[in-house]
Amino acid sequence: MQRTPRLLAGIVLVLLALGLVMLASASSVKGDASKNDPGYFLKRQAAWLAVAAVAGVAAARVDYHRWQKVWVPLAIFSVVLLTLVMVPGLRLEINGACRWFRVGHFSFQPSELAKIAVVVMLSAWMTRCGVRSLRFRDGVLKPLAMLAVFLALVIKEPDYGTTILLAMVGVGILFVGGARGWQLLLPCLIGGACIAFLISLDPVRLGRIVAFIDPEQNPKVAYHLAQSKTSFMLGGLWGVGLGNSLQKHFYLPEAHTDFILSIIGEELGLVATLAVVLLFAGYVICGMRIALKAPDSFGRLTAFGLTTMVGLQAFINGGVVTGILPTKGLPLPFISYGGSSLIMSLVATGILINIAGHVARRGDTHSRAVKDRAKTL
Repeated sequence: MQRTPRLLAGIVLVLLALGLVMLASASSVKGDASKNDPGYFLKRQAAWLAVAAVAGVAAARVDYHRWQKVWVPLAIFSVVLLTLVMVPGLRLEINGACRWFRVGHFSFQPSELAKIAVVVMLSAWMTRCGVRSLRFRDGVLKPLAMLAVFLALVIKEPDYGTTILLAMVGVGILFVGGARGWQLLLPCLIGGACIAFLISLDPVRLGRIVAFIDPEQNPKVAYHLAQSKTSFMLGGLWGVGLGNSLQKHFYLPEAHTDFILSIIGEELGLVATLAVVLLFAGYVICGMRIALKAPDSFGRLTAFGLTTMVGLQAFINGGVVTGILPTKGLPLPFISYGGSSLIMSLVATGILINIAGHVARRGDTHSRAVKDRAKTL
């Protein structure tokens, strides 16, 4: 088990290094045009990485049981931030979405904190319930009501991608925590119907769904997807070479954020793209191994929730850029430009490493106890 956190940390370091290299390439054109500085976005990401690294190391050193004790204030604080981001004057509005606070020269996205808060909140609740989680009221109704508060605030921004991500991870934690699957089915169907109804009222999101189904009849709306696919086709097996992307020259929007995997495919080819997929698969395997070996229920549920959050977000991002899923605004963890996502991803990794440390210490204690008993015999 001692190798698992080391392997997890190694995977993250490789992803971070790749992210900085590809961000330097993908953002150079936009930085030069808008800020007269090709390294503008790279410098900002490096600054965020320094903050995220400190947060990740702190999370790895803090006993994960402390998260269980502070889940109520953490949830309340996250809800307050999600509420305040709606207030004019405090929020930063980009493309009609109010998801960010402006903090000096930087911006912060409260929904990223909500990802950690939701996992901790539901894990602590299901641990507290124990066998009572088999009851509909304790295992389904109450935790889903708490989750619904987060979902309502996030979808109000609007951020449908994060809303769906939080809902899927939240339901997963409840199911693994002991809630009956058939009791979760009806609330999930109702929630899915509500999201579908809200999407039908939103011309932008509805247009993305229609363009995903029939891109040839909606070329303007499907422009992102078409350019993303072009990037992968241009890259072929080995890519056109680092820094030689054509699509980053304002053909592919958001090349340094949500669609950075497309630039990886174009510049480094299919081989590098598959390597990224394998790295995230390795992350999920390590995280799930930690969850299975965790010494208590809270550790198991937290590790499961954080691993699922990171892994599912990476899957959704990959699905969007390859045309498997409709376009959503979710960054690729550890690689896409964005400080809030980077901090969340490294904090989640730090918590996983801390849980793994408790597993290793428990194993060492058990081994010493067995040896002592053998000596007495």
